Amino acid sequence: MTTPRPIVCSSRVLAAVLATGTLLTTAACSDADNSASAGSKTAAAAVAQTESPTSTTTSPTASPTSSPTSSPGATLSETGARNALITSADLEGDWTQADKPQTWRDSLLVGEVDVAAFLSGKSDAPDCQRLIDSLYDENLLGTPSGASALNGFEQGDSRLLYQVAAYEKADLDEAMKSLRSLPDTCDQFTVTSGDSGDRTVQVVEMSLPEEGDARQGMTVTVKGDSGGQPVTLTLDVAVVQIGANAITVTNGGLDGADHDATTAAVEQGTPRLQAVLAGRTPTPTPSGIE
Repeated sequence: MTTPRPIVCSSRVLAAVLATGTLLTTAACSDADNSASAGSKTAAAAVAQTESPTSTTTSPTASPTSSPTSSPGATLSETGARNALITSADLEGDWTQADKPQTWRDSLLVGEVDVAAFLSGKSDAPDCQRLIDSLYDENLLGTPSGASALNGFEQGDSRLLYQVAAYEKADLDEAMKSLRSLPDTCDQFTVTSGDSGDRTVQVVEMSLPEEGDARQGMTVTVKGDSGGQPVTLTLDVAVVQIGANAITVTNGGLDGADHDATTAAVEQGTPRLQAVLAGRTPTPTPSGIE
């Protein structure tokens, strides 16, 4: 009678067998080294199949990844700039859309006050001069390098100018840096205006909603005489940067600045510009004004 040969398993094969948790040692053991090698490969494959996948399967309870609100490299078109503008429906109060707001810097008459003339004059400080020259102007941040669009709104003795424009990124960054310094460097200065006398100008920083990539707000108060009568013009200036694009708001008048309207313009306008830069069309305002 022939004595049965004992089953011999190498340590390598035993490790593979134990890893799979199988009791069928006869399938994993062999007299030949090539059979042991085959069993090891089979066991390794089985181990791999039992591991939890980490990158190809999404847990059903996982939150979906939010899509970006804007594309960093998106180019603002003329149509996009117009679509990103706010309307009177986005502002609080009884604001109505104005005609030809692009002419305000040169010919803005509010009641009996020639605001355009009132804002003219000379300052000894270049940064302060640039500020006073750019109030109600399209070049507060410098000349846009790309698309630009603006709307103007009226309410009583107040005027709100709203602009969306594209710039060279480096130039816009520098303009924002300069704006941030104005409440310190131009906190109070004098503008000389020929026969109209001097104007006293004060610049105070204003907080804005946390919108966009960067933002800067300030309230500018200009005091002097117009037509022999004392006049105080108060304006909010608000800028929100999104990449190489920016929203600019100049808002105020002879009765002070409506800070709520400035805040509303920033809060309503920023998502509109972000939607345009992401390739979407902004949701129409409730009034349906285009």
